[in-house]
Amino acid sequence: MKKITIAIMIIAIFLAGCSGQSTTEQAEKEYKIGIMLSDSGLGDESFNDSAFQGLEQARDELGVLFDYKEAPDGNYEEKITELVEEKYDLIIGLGFSVKDALESVAKQYPEQQFLLIDEQSELENIVSLTFKEQEGSFLVGMVAAMASKTGKIGFVGGVDTPLIHHFEMGYIDGAKHYNPEIEIVTEYVGSFDDAEAGSAIAADFIKNDVDFLYHAAGFSGFGMIKKAEEAGVFAAGVDSDQFFIAEKAVVTSMLKNVNTAVFQIAQTLQEEGSISEKSYLFGLSEEGVGLAPIRNITLTAEQQAAIEKAQEEIVSGKITVTSEKENSQ
Repeated sequence: MKKITIAIMIIAIFLAGCSGQSTTEQAEKEYKIGIMLSDSGLGDESFNDSAFQGLEQARDELGVLFDYKEAPDGNYEEKITELVEEKYDLIIGLGFSVKDALESVAKQYPEQQFLLIDEQSELENIVSLTFKEQEGSFLVGMVAAMASKTGKIGFVGGVDTPLIHHFEMGYIDGAKHYNPEIEIVTEYVGSFDDAEAGSAIAADFIKNDVDFLYHAAGFSGFGMIKKAEEAGVFAAGVDSDQFFIAEKAVVTSMLKNVNTAVFQIAQTLQEEGSISEKSYLFGLSEEGVGLAPIRNITLTAEQQAAIEKAQEEIVSGKITVTSEKENSQ
């Protein structure tokens, strides 16, 4: 009987040692993430920079290694393939413009795990991560309607796609929620990296008494914000807090917390060794979107309460924010 008991104890100690060794190996492994940036690249003060910040946080706090690629010529497939060959545990494709190239490479390397941000893919080895941009934009629209003196506000989009419609339609919904009589004008640049074109659209809006501008246009939106400051009208940034681009003009920004999402993915990779979920969706309730601090205007207590109430009703489902245009493809 004693021999059996001793044998059981030896087996238990052996198994515990193996388990401990496995856990230690998991913790000691240096995970590597590669990211393919979207077309406007690093330094856009917006989408790309936010994702990069999330990876920097993962490096500093978790010890995750990372590198990035840019493709100013649009040859994403070549750069993504380079990341695969460099043996990254996870490869991120940032933005809908990267989707086709990412899927093409993913088909060639079915054992490699990929993450697509801002679009959805049905491929087994691609995890999709998207945001409810319309919910954060709804709050920006409310602020715009509160700040406007002329009753005319504007929206500048980058490329006319269903994703950018989320920003536009949410902005319109929010503005009309606060002031049903508000007038909203919209125009698309056709590019995310043309600051001069963004500035020119803003100038046309301002000539027509638009006194609050919001964008979802990457670096093209940088031009819009600078023109707003030059003309002495208000603006709202996007993706990250863009106040420091034009401190006299930017009232708030629609925070699309790509940095938070990327950090959480890196943390999951380190803890679990891979990403098991097929898709993620970040909205107000998940703190994936929100408002940057309000500056340059002072909201009344009633206005602040209205914003807080709207946020609560969006989270509860009482308010459903429009995300698509009618007949949009």
